[in-house]
Amino acid sequence: MLISCLHDVIYLHVETRSDTIIVVSKAFEAASNARTWIPIRSPTVLSQKKGTSVVILQIEHPVPNFDAWQKAFDSDPVDRKQSGVRRYRVFRPIDNPNFAIIDLEFDSVNEAESLLAAMREVWGRVQGTIMENPRVRIVEVVESKEL
Repeated sequence: MLISCLHDVIYLHVETRSDTIIVVSKAFEAASNARTWIPIRSPTVLSQKKGTSVVILQIEHPVPNFDAWQKAFDSDPVDRKQSGVRRYRVFRPIDNPNFAIIDLEFDSVNEAESLLAAMREVWGRVQGTIMENPRVRIVEVVESKEL
């Protein structure tokens, strides 16, 4: 068994037939005991097969009104969780309050591409009102290190 920590997430590697990496939040750390720990699927636990990469759909675009855009984003018209989003982060440049940058994390490129197709349909309906001219890319995490 190997335990490591990166970005406030505990990585507990357990040798099993499927060689699974169990990812547990730090909040779960105190409650876990290596001898009796049983993986439980909950918002604080995520399983990922060894050797897979994290795929991120990055979206950025100007917004006429960030608060109105945020409300539309929060309404979740494409059901992010059902679409395979594991985690997302929303950014706004310090020097441009009317610009949104979103990173949506997935387990596979297919999930990211499917959500992107759904988003293109949504954008067709709201172009020019909630957001404008989206730029997108699908990337994989090659390295991530907390210093």
